Parts: sequence; C-alpha cells; structure tokens
Amino acid sequence: YENNVNNNWYTNILATWCLKYTAQVIEIVRSNEPKKLNLLLDKLNFKAHELIDWAAIVDQMYYPTDEEKGIFLQQDGYLDKEQMLVKDLSPSERPINQKWSWDRILRSCFIKQADVLQGLYFFEEDYDLATLKRNFDFYEPRTVHESSLSPCVHAILAAKLGDEKRAYEFYLRTSRLDLDDYNNDTEDGCHTTSMAGTWLAVIEGFAGMRVKNDKLEFNPFLPAKWKSFSFTIGFRDAVLKIKITEAGMTINNNTSIDLEICVANQNFKITGNEEIEIKNTE
Repeated sequence: YENNVNNNWYTNILATWCLKYTAQVIEIVRSNEPKKLNLLLDKLNFKAHELIDWAAIVDQMYYPTDEEKGIFLQQDGYLDKEQMLVKDLSPSERPINQKWSWDRILRSCFIKQADVLQGLYFFEEDYDLATLKRNFDFYEPRTVHESSLSPCVHAILAAKLGDEKRAYEFYLRTSRLDLDDYNNDTEDGCHTTSMAGTWLAVIEGFAGMRVKNDKLEFNPFLPAKWKSFSFTIGFRDAVLKIKITEAGMTINNNTSIDLEICVANQNFKITGNEEIEIKNTE
C-alpha cells in the first residue's frame, strides 16, 4: 500500500538481478552468436563501459536491514511506523482499502501483499531457512492480504518452512478468495491470479516442486485433511502424472523420454513410459 518510499528492499533486489541476468545473457550470446550480438549492441548504442557501471551498481546497492531483528526492511523508515498486527484490527475495519482513507493506509504499517517475502520467494536459493522464517514471522502478521497475489506466496513459503497449518490456511484463502469473497470485491470479476496461485500453492507448496540444476525436484507432503492429490506436469518434452498420498509418491512417465528427477534429496531415473513408486520414509 505504500508509495513514494526510499530503498524498497524488493525493488533493489530486482534491480540488481536484472543487471546481473542481462550481463550473463550478453556473455552467453557473445559465446554463441558474436556477430549477432555486435549488431544488436550497435543498434542499441550499448557501450562496453556500461557493463562496468552495472557491476559497480550491483556491488554497491543498498539493501535496508534491521540487524537486531535479523530482517530485511521493507523500505527505509518502515520501523518508524506504529507497529500494529492485523489480528488487532476489528473485522469491521476490513478490508482497510474500503474502510480507511488513503492517508491513514499510507501512514500505517499494513502491507497489501507479499513484498520482502515476494523477493524471498523468487530468490529462495540465496537465503537459508532461518532467514526466511524470521522475515516470514515478522511480515506475515502485518500483511492484510487484500490482493489476489498474496496468499499463494505465503502458502508456498509456509510449506517450505514445514509449517503445514499456515500453508493450508493460506491455500484455502487463495483457493476460496472469490467463493468466500474475502476482500468484498468479487462483484468486480473473478481473480484469475488467485486461480493460478491456487495451482502454485499445491504444486510448489504441498508438492514442493522446483527446477534446480535443470532437473525437477520435489519435497512433497500431504495436508492432514486430504487423502491424496495429483497433477500432470510437462518438463523437457516429458509428461509426468504425479500422485501424492500418505504412503508416498507415484510418478507415471507418459512419454518415451527418459528423465532424472530428485525427490526429498534422492535422485531417481524414470525411463520412458515407466511408473515408479517412492515410499514415504518418515
């Protein structure tokens, strides 16, 4: 909900990522298509010294933090605000974007949707679980989730932290956003972002699916209220039908393409048109 702020942590993280990623792509194209790269750089009037400037920006970028709390600050001055928690708001004041003046909203500490936590979601490989937990435990209680983009990200992060209770609560919020009209705005139309977020909460949250080192990885768990869940995923031209139950995980390779995957830090090779069962050892 905040505008006109200085040094938003998420914005600064994304800015330096864009510079680093573009520099990497330039080197990839330079190695494979040097003539095409030169034509493109000439067309863009891009000079070599700009890469040096980008590297300096990346190296010197400021990321606001609070060392005492061990968290990344949403932006400069965030902790100067009166620190209230969403649970202390009266239900009659929700959603605040329909009950409060914008001046009051902007002066409050309340967060519309994942911000610092969105950055931790995108770049989770750069941070350990302790860092993720400190930031999650600090920011989620201050987040009003008055956006269809928010609950699914929190569900996925909670699942990564092994917090099944909160993961399932946020899954229900994203999956039932329109059905229960949480934010009193369904009359404006369905929230397709929340529909996609429901899929993400199940696949990246409960199934723990990631792509790492050009390989599919899973760290699944079954929500206590479910007997099973299943989904189909396409990856590197292979099509996998996956079912997760209390007993474990069944994977059907519905193509002739061999594939290697990782489940709970163990590698498995699935040959074409094969079915494998991976027992739950916990």
